[in-house]
Amino acid sequence: MVLWVFGYGSLIWNPGFDFDEKILGFIKGYKRTFNLACIDHRGTPQHPARTCTLESEDEAICWGIAYCVKGGLEKEREAMQYLERRECEYDQKISVDFYKRMEILWNQL
Repeated sequence: MVLWVFGYGSLIWNPGFDFDEKILGFIKGYKRTFNLACIDHRGTPQHPARTCTLESEDEAICWGIAYCVKGGLEKEREAMQYLERRECEYDQKISVDFYKRMEILWNQL
Protein backbone atom coordinates (compact mmCIF):
# COMPACT_ATOMS: atom_id res chain seq x y z
CA MET A 1 0.00 0.00 0.00
CA VAL A 2 1.08 3.59 -0.63
CA LEU A 3 0.28 6.68 1.45
CA TRP A 4 -0.23 10.08 -0.19
CA VAL A 5 -0.25 13.27 1.88
CA PHE A 6 -1.44 16.62 0.48
CA GLY A 7 0.49 19.62 1.77
CA TYR A 8 -1.05 23.06 1.31
CA GLY A 9 0.71 25.14 3.98
CA SER A 10 3.99 24.66 5.80
CA LEU A 11 4.19 21.06 4.57
CA ILE A 12 5.06 22.54 1.16
CA TRP A 13 8.45 23.84 2.28
CA ASN A 14 8.96 21.72 5.40
CA PRO A 15 7.30 18.30 5.19
CA GLY A 16 9.36 16.89 8.07
CA PHE A 17 8.75 13.23 7.22
CA ASP A 18 10.47 10.74 4.92
CA PHE A 19 8.82 10.61 1.49
CA ASP A 20 9.73 9.02 -1.84
CA GLU A 21 8.13 11.33 -4.38
CA LYS A 22 6.45 14.72 -4.53
CA ILE A 23 4.13 16.13 -7.15
CA LEU A 24 2.86 19.67 -7.71
CA GLY A 25 -0.88 19.95 -8.25
CA PHE A 26 -4.18 20.88 -6.67
CA ILE A 27 -7.40 19.63 -5.15
CA LYS A 28 -10.89 20.87 -6.00
CA GLY A 29 -13.63 21.99 -3.65
CA TYR A 30 -11.36 23.55 -1.02
CA LYS A 31 -9.70 26.92 -0.51
CA ARG A 32 -6.69 27.84 1.63
CA THR A 33 -7.43 30.35 4.38
CA PHE A 34 -5.36 31.84 7.20
CA ASN A 35 -8.03 31.96 9.89
CA LEU A 36 -6.86 29.30 12.31
CA ALA A 37 -5.39 30.67 15.55
CA CYS A 38 -2.30 28.73 16.64
CA ILE A 39 -0.36 28.77 19.90
CA ASP A 40 1.26 25.33 19.56
CA HIS A 41 4.08 26.02 17.11
CA ARG A 42 4.00 29.80 16.93
CA GLY A 43 2.15 32.57 18.68
CA THR A 44 1.06 32.88 22.31
CA PRO A 45 -2.30 32.65 24.09
CA GLN A 46 -2.39 36.47 24.13
CA HIS A 47 -1.24 36.76 20.49
CA PRO A 48 -2.08 33.59 18.56
CA ALA A 49 -0.50 33.25 15.14
CA ARG A 50 -2.56 32.75 12.01
CA THR A 51 -2.17 29.36 10.45
CA CYS A 52 -3.51 28.07 7.22
CA THR A 53 -6.36 25.64 6.96
CA LEU A 54 -8.71 24.38 4.26
CA GLU A 55 -12.34 25.39 3.95
CA SER A 56 -14.84 23.67 1.74
CA GLU A 57 -16.01 25.77 -1.22
CA ASP A 58 -17.63 24.25 -4.29
CA GLU A 59 -15.80 26.10 -7.08
CA ALA A 60 -12.46 26.55 -5.29
CA ILE A 61 -9.12 24.91 -5.96
CA CYS A 62 -6.10 24.71 -3.67
CA TRP A 63 -2.58 24.25 -5.01
CA GLY A 64 -0.07 22.25 -3.04
CA ILE A 65 2.27 19.28 -3.03
CA ALA A 66 1.31 15.61 -2.82
CA TYR A 67 3.92 13.50 -1.03
CA CYS A 68 4.12 9.76 -1.65
CA VAL A 69 5.32 7.52 1.16
CA LYS A 70 6.33 4.06 -0.09
CA GLY A 71 8.16 1.29 1.68
CA GLY A 72 5.61 -0.52 3.74
CA LEU A 73 3.29 -0.08 6.66
CA GLU A 74 6.03 0.88 9.15
CA LYS A 75 7.19 3.83 7.04
CA GLU A 76 3.58 4.96 6.51
CA ARG A 77 2.88 4.65 10.24
CA GLU A 78 5.94 6.76 11.08
CA ALA A 79 4.83 9.49 8.66
CA MET A 80 1.29 9.52 10.09
CA GLN A 81 2.53 9.60 13.69
CA TYR A 82 4.76 12.56 12.86
CA LEU A 83 1.89 14.40 11.13
CA GLU A 84 -0.51 13.73 13.99
CA ARG A 85 1.97 15.24 16.47
CA ARG A 86 2.76 18.18 14.20
CA GLU A 87 -0.80 19.02 13.21
CA CYS A 88 -2.29 18.41 16.68
CA GLU A 89 -6.04 18.81 16.77
CA TYR A 90 -6.14 20.72 13.49
CA ASP A 91 -5.95 17.79 11.13
CA GLN A 92 -8.65 15.82 9.37
CA LYS A 93 -8.01 12.72 7.37
CA ILE A 94 -10.08 12.72 4.20
CA SER A 95 -9.68 11.34 0.70
CA VAL A 96 -9.66 13.81 -2.17
CA ASP A 97 -8.87 13.67 -5.87
CA PHE A 98 -5.50 15.23 -6.69
CA TYR A 99 -4.82 16.83 -10.07
CA LYS A 100 -1.23 16.96 -11.23
CA ARG A 101 -0.04 20.21 -12.78
CA MET A 102 0.94 18.54 -16.06
CA GLU A 103 -2.50 16.93 -16.46
CA ILE A 104 -4.09 20.37 -16.41
CA LEU A 105 -1.60 21.86 -18.85
CA TRP A 106 -2.06 18.92 -21.21
CA ASN A 107 -5.87 19.21 -21.13
CA GLN A 108 -5.66 22.92 -22.00
CA LEU A 109 -3.64 22.36 -25.19
